[in-house]
Amino acid sequence: MTTPQHCPGFQDLKHLKTFTCNCPNCGKEKEIFSDEFDKSHTCSGCGKEIDFTQCTLEAGA
Repeated sequence: MTTPQHCPGFQDLKHLKTFTCNCPNCGKEKEIFSDEFDKSHTCSGCGKEIDFTQCTLEAGA
């Protein structure tokens, strides 16, 4: 048996990008991964659902 040199799921996730969106309602910053755009997100600041068409996305690392 060999010891894995990295996390077993790493290859499936290494293509992901992160984006930062400021909530259009309260301005709180929300980090989103590129595979989560089709999911709904709630702002932790105001509790409202974030409409990504109303915010500016800034590419992350």
